[in-house]
Amino acid sequence: MSTTVQAGPMRAAVFHDYDVAPAVEEVVPTDLEPDEVLVAVAGVGICHTDLTAIDGTVPLPTPFVVGHEGSGVIEAVGSDVVDLAVGDRVVLTFDHCRECASCRSGHPAYCELFAALNYFGTRLDGSATLRSGEEDIHGSWFGQSSFATHAVASARNAVKVDDDLPIEILGPLGCGLLTGAGAVLNVHRPCEGQSIGIWGIGTVGLSAVMAAKAAGCDPIIAVDPNTERLEVARKLGATHTFDPTATDDVVWEIMELTGGLDFTVDAVGSGLVVRQALESLRSPGSCATLGLQKLENEITIDQGHLLLGRTLTGVIEGDADPHRFIPELIGLWREGKFPFDTLITTYRFDDIATALSDLRAGTSIKPVLVPSTSDEEDTRS
Repeated sequence: MSTTVQAGPMRAAVFHDYDVAPAVEEVVPTDLEPDEVLVAVAGVGICHTDLTAIDGTVPLPTPFVVGHEGSGVIEAVGSDVVDLAVGDRVVLTFDHCRECASCRSGHPAYCELFAALNYFGTRLDGSATLRSGEEDIHGSWFGQSSFATHAVASARNAVKVDDDLPIEILGPLGCGLLTGAGAVLNVHRPCEGQSIGIWGIGTVGLSAVMAAKAAGCDPIIAVDPNTERLEVARKLGATHTFDPTATDDVVWEIMELTGGLDFTVDAVGSGLVVRQALESLRSPGSCATLGLQKLENEITIDQGHLLLGRTLTGVIEGDADPHRFIPELIGLWREGKFPFDTLITTYRFDDIATALSDLRAGTSIKPVLVPSTSDEEDTRS
């Protein structure tokens, strides 16, 4: 049985076409399905995956609302929701069915229904979660569409967190932070003293750096052409940094320094970077590729290099079970071992165009929108 919700003034950043600024306008949520919750969004991170919808790389039908790093407080619950209640604070993450073989074996990022639950812009039955007048708005982006003052999510992708936490900045734990840290802690699982290299020092790459530091990796190599990002990486645990544009052969320099790395992480997704990350491995060694350039992205590798005990593996969402891993990351943050808050710059929700521009320009590592139903002072910090 569906549940009619009585939300206050609800606004969302609606994209009416690709690669144009969104219109912040009033929308209404449709009735909640039995397993859904309505969340008043306290903060929502902007991720590069959102940009893939905004620019049309992932062909989400227009008009649409994206945003998939939301956090906030539950305002209403569907009739079948038992583990969550009105007033609970939650981090919203990717949706998953919890019933397929991948979900049951602890790998919900590879859910058989992942695409339908996260990329199509509707519920599984084709219905919309948002409307504007008589028009359906495509939402359900990663099961939430949280570029809004409220988001409709499912109990599956709402992770309850403690009341004493800074809820407005927790949203990035649901995707970007989870992805980078999960590649290290869930996929590579390094032992103390093993070496690692990370290519691409944005939110995902810096999350990998922090996780590698927490795991006791040494050395920790960071590779990026942005020297300011390399300085951030050093502050967060990188022992060595390389600007690949400042050397004729970054692979040779890394191999000379380390003799080959135990693990590497590619957070860029270009063929050149994947090859560099793979060729910097010792034998045996493993490279995890996380970056998304486009849906069809051909890369070329040397099979002879791979055959000598090396592994190249793709990773989605850090191969994490969010209900287990997000609390683990929060625990590391409480211990001072995962200072993700230092990456965040907050913006007023109405300043979404500025936040998107800053992310694209690289002047903000992790922009977080703080929704409000009234005009407030700029919250950038």
